[in-house]
Amino acid sequence: MLIRVGVLFGGKSVEHEVSIISAIQAINGFDKTKYEIIPLYMTKEGALYVGDSIGKIEEYRNIPGLLKKSHRVIFINDDGKFLLMKYPAKGFGKRMYASVDIVFPIVHGTNVEDGALQGFLKTLSVPFVGCDVAASAAGMEKYTQKAILKYNDIPVLDCIRVFSAAYFKDIDTIIGKIESSISYPLIVKPSNLGSSIGIKKALNRDELKDAFEYTFQYANIALVERAVTNLKEINCAVLGDQDLAIASECEEPINTDDILSYNDKYISGGKNGAKGMSGAKRRLPADITPETREEIRNLAIKTFQALSCNGVARIDFFIDLQSNKIFINEINTIPGSLSFYLWEPIGISYTELLTRLINLTFKRERENAGISYYIDTNILVNFTSTGTKGTKSLA
Repeated sequence: MLIRVGVLFGGKSVEHEVSIISAIQAINGFDKTKYEIIPLYMTKEGALYVGDSIGKIEEYRNIPGLLKKSHRVIFINDDGKFLLMKYPAKGFGKRMYASVDIVFPIVHGTNVEDGALQGFLKTLSVPFVGCDVAASAAGMEKYTQKAILKYNDIPVLDCIRVFSAAYFKDIDTIIGKIESSISYPLIVKPSNLGSSIGIKKALNRDELKDAFEYTFQYANIALVERAVTNLKEINCAVLGDQDLAIASECEEPINTDDILSYNDKYISGGKNGAKGMSGAKRRLPADITPETREEIRNLAIKTFQALSCNGVARIDFFIDLQSNKIFINEINTIPGSLSFYLWEPIGISYTELLTRLINLTFKRERENAGISYYIDTNILVNFTSTGTKGTKSLA
């Protein structure tokens, strides 16, 4: 019997379109002798759609037209069966569209990769691929991520966190605090976005103000850190869980500016970005020594496990060529194109990668099955109106 996999993509995120590309790539990569794939498209408003055309990339040239010939659905857990029910229900026709055994989120950015979607699925007890709620949240929120990594003796650049409300209330004080702590050049970036969106470099005070104006278009919290001017960027993916994790080959992204941009990642390497991250310009394997390669691969696994990740993640590094020090830049808990191109050089095909990710999910489900979420209590047995004070009435 085939396992029914709901591949969920889209969502309310600036990386919505990238998610569509990554998901369609995966849909075409599954072993169809093992899995029945049900594409699940989430609009930017959070509505979920299914249908014969949802898994076809060319249909997304006209999303309103696509939705008109598709079905809106909602998730229902019916005694352990995960149903996709047509919404709104009309007449007395068939209301169930399909059922799924597992959900495979291939989503990027805020509201979907940051633990929000994972929390929704977990509340419904739906098995889902990838990081759990806490790891997803820490993976997206860079300030929290840096704090965890630093606590685990994993090298990261120091930073200053700036809230937009505080910044616009007293710009000069905030700028002065930054200038007294970190020397120019500086990097300003959103604290909770990926795909190199909202990032800007500043060489002086005026450029720093411009950078904040730019970053706060995309997020309410910004991070400021020292810009490493002479660097080499290296990416490495990790696959596994807390018990066992392995590292991929290392790549060296090729950027057209000082900062690896959204265009570098998703557009310049393939026509209209249709190849996603797999089409970005890169050196693969990276031009680094064998010793540096192993150090980065070990740090990638250490980072993955320090954040309690599950599934596949890509860890982005940079090497300060002046000091020859390696730093973690960030982790992507659902990387673009699932970083399948980093696994192929070490003998793991895209189809095998997808199969391993599903197996990791079912392994986690088996491990969590022994956890009790109930305690024996009679607190409500004798409940009366006098008990409405809650803990104040307990003695």
